[in-house]
Amino acid sequence: MTLFPRLLLLAALATSTLSAQTKVKKPDAVDQMAAKLTPTRTVVYKRAGDKELAMHIFEPAGHKATDSRACFITIHGGGWTGGNPQRMFPFADHYTQQGLVGISVQYRLNNAKAGVSVYDCVKDARSAVRYVRAHAKEMGIDPEKIIVSGGSAGGHLAAATALFDKVNEDGEDLSISTTPNALVLLFPVIDTSKEGYGQAKIGDTWQELSPVHHVRSGLPPTITFHGTGDTVTPFIGAKNFHEAMLKAGNKSELVIHEGGVHGYLMSDQKLFDETLARSDAFLSSLNLLK
Repeated sequence: MTLFPRLLLLAALATSTLSAQTKVKKPDAVDQMAAKLTPTRTVVYKRAGDKELAMHIFEPAGHKATDSRACFITIHGGGWTGGNPQRMFPFADHYTQQGLVGISVQYRLNNAKAGVSVYDCVKDARSAVRYVRAHAKEMGIDPEKIIVSGGSAGGHLAAATALFDKVNEDGEDLSISTTPNALVLLFPVIDTSKEGYGQAKIGDTWQELSPVHHVRSGLPPTITFHGTGDTVTPFIGAKNFHEAMLKAGNKSELVIHEGGVHGYLMSDQKLFDETLARSDAFLSSLNLLK
């Protein structure tokens, strides 16, 4: 092969490789819904160093500060290192349509170079709930009707609001509880051991942030959705968590999707709708949803 054709071939291969590397993941069902949604307003709930953290608030029609509505807080996943609040807009919006205040929370992302750990992610999730409780009156929210939900790493952070009482941001009023009145966990990181997910990111103290290792009596009623085919956050962790919750005398439901891979309900509109319907029934049984 002469030099010129060889250069053309190398250029074509380089272009093909770059195209493959920069190919954007096709939006799934939840992404498509999220792209059409805009929060009513955005509020900064915390400043961490020079970073402002926001909560994206969806308010039902006619909502007033004098109301006392239940609140649905949702937290995005992404292995604590990625993702964004927009991903969970459809969940917040769903409950806004039913008269609740919906909130999708931003948190710092785990980044060792920037000095942000998974502990900081946990602190932010707990700060968000504490902020809502502290400002419930001006936000038109009932402080005793707060539901926290999340998917994957966001599910871990949702559980963290109820479980990890010793992990708090310095200077916050610890008399304001971060424990929600119910949890809705979607394929969560629930076991951070080597059999689960997250040990490498958390480090030697992984057990301090492992929900399944911190189950005790008095935890909020919890519904967990998990697929048996999940190899990212293995199903056995959700099963063990559910059984430990029941053994401790807590209310727990485990909704099993046979063969479901990680995030299964996010890519299928029918499964998404079924998940919300099952969540609705669970929350209605707790008088958190009319």
